[in-house]
Amino acid sequence: MHFEYLAAASRIIEEVDSSQKDNISQAAQIMADAIAADGLVHMFGAGHSALPVAEAYPKCGNIVGFHPLVETALMNFTSVIGSNGLAQFTFLERAEGYGHAILQSHVLEPEDVMLIFSQSGINAPVIDIALGSQERGLKVVAITSVAQCQRLPARHSSGKRLIEVADIVIDNCVPFGDVTVQLEGVDEPLGPASTLVAIAIVNTLIVEVARALVLRGKQPIINPTLNAPGGVAAAEQRMQYALSEYRRRVQRTPHS
Repeated sequence: MHFEYLAAASRIIEEVDSSQKDNISQAAQIMADAIAADGLVHMFGAGHSALPVAEAYPKCGNIVGFHPLVETALMNFTSVIGSNGLAQFTFLERAEGYGHAILQSHVLEPEDVMLIFSQSGINAPVIDIALGSQERGLKVVAITSVAQCQRLPARHSSGKRLIEVADIVIDNCVPFGDVTVQLEGVDEPLGPASTLVAIAIVNTLIVEVARALVLRGKQPIINPTLNAPGGVAAAEQRMQYALSEYRRRVQRTPHS
């Protein structure tokens, strides 16, 4: 016996590995450039696409320099009905202008990079974030399903989809509809893979950014695990250093 979902997920990750090496390497290089220059890799996703943002930072084994832009209203929908329900989330997920409002709450510098996660690549806040970032001089990297984005019409007034805006597109190779398994006797396909694959891609990016920083003579600052052998006090000291460095990078003074 084998599990169909695990087999499908493995095939997708193998396809990413074989087809997206150049795009991942290019993205890692510009992210390393940003972090080496004291800049930030900002990250945005809505709905389940916010989960790889949370995976990337803060977490043990990940690098200071990645900056999550997580809007509670765009990921706090697990009540399903009532307050913070799916109806409100779906409305906001398609509300043009919301992404520009998000960017106004952050200080972005031209040497920074914006990393955007979106399975469909068509919802308005995602395109707002991409266009608004480019207007500020940032390079935009997208992790999305090219197969899905190509088949869907644009929803943004610009007429653009994420694959048409981003400077670098990393295809998550997830099929249209974000489903991978069709069970006999079940009407609808199931087994979404976009979150799993996006997390695999972003952790690959983090490792490759660390490699690129070392080649530049820069030691990446890594959030340590507080549960490893060697003493909690030493790990906490390293964690405090990482947090202080993160604070220094993020607490910028807005331009006048």
